Amino acid sequence: MRRSKSEIMLDVLNICRSGASKTKIVYKANLNFNTATPYIDLLSKKGLLSIRKGSGTLYETTPQGIEVMKTLRQLDTYLS
Repeated sequence: MRRSKSEIMLDVLNICRSGASKTKIVYKANLNFNTATPYIDLLSKKGLLSIRKGSGTLYETTPQGIEVMKTLRQLDTYLS
């Protein structure tokens, strides 16, 4: 069964709560790089992920992203 876009975004936001590289996101969310990149870009543009540059790029869920995660979980519970 395929996941919805909102389920994938929820997975990405959850993985990035403590900071994650793109590789970690790809493996933990069970995506490939070509699929993960548009989700990461969208979440970053919307201010739900912050990008931290250093020895490598890390993506971290913003406070706004955490609020969206809560909303998506509530919606999932409501629709189940």
